[in-house]
Amino acid sequence: MRSKIRSLISIIRLAGLAVAALAMWGFATIAEEVLEKESYAFDTFILLALRQLHTPLRDQIMLGFTFLGEPNLLVVICLSLGIVLLARNHRSEAATIALAGGGAIGLNLLLKRLFARARPQLWERVVDVRFYSFPSGHAMISMVIYGLLGYFLGARFPKQRWSIYILTVVLIAAIGLSRLYLGVHWPTDVIAGYTAGLVWLITCIITLEIWKELRSLTTAAKEEFLSQGNSRE
Repeated sequence: MRSKIRSLISIIRLAGLAVAALAMWGFATIAEEVLEKESYAFDTFILLALRQLHTPLRDQIMLGFTFLGEPNLLVVICLSLGIVLLARNHRSEAATIALAGGGAIGLNLLLKRLFARARPQLWERVVDVRFYSFPSGHAMISMVIYGLLGYFLGARFPKQRWSIYILTVVLIAAIGLSRLYLGVHWPTDVIAGYTAGLVWLITCIITLEIWKELRSLTTAAKEEFLSQGNSRE
């Protein structure tokens, strides 16, 4: 049974690495188009199409979704979740959420400064934004934090796992859409944020699973050693 579980985990890791590699390729492709300014026509077309959908009610709904992706809120979620996990003696998960959140924020700031892309100015915005545009911090960080939270909840409630995953995807997608609707990001900013966030999310999950497996193997080896010692006595 243990060998089957290890084989399954190995398959999951390989699939995760494949998805991460594909996401990295996607990010590199988008970044190249952004640097060469080849995505302007596509970006502008999408934003102007979304501009036609604006209504006061939709404005408020999108402001609500964009609030759920605010980095400050996500930091609070990270800290709260980390404290809860530590209180329940889930140290590996607590360390992972801290690493995931801190790494996502730091990486996003680094990429923004590296590309230094200006934000769209196609209409007067209702949201005040000042920093660079590429990649979207809301898309990237929400992908990591809400994705990891969905992963934890799916493991905790296996019967509702797919419902949790679907709701997580819908929430993350709505946050990215809200940034486009409000005109504060180009579509390629959001797509790049998702791809970069997915790479980091998969990295954190795989690291957590390897960490947990190594700890379980160490514990099993210690128990076997102690049982052998007791049997000799």
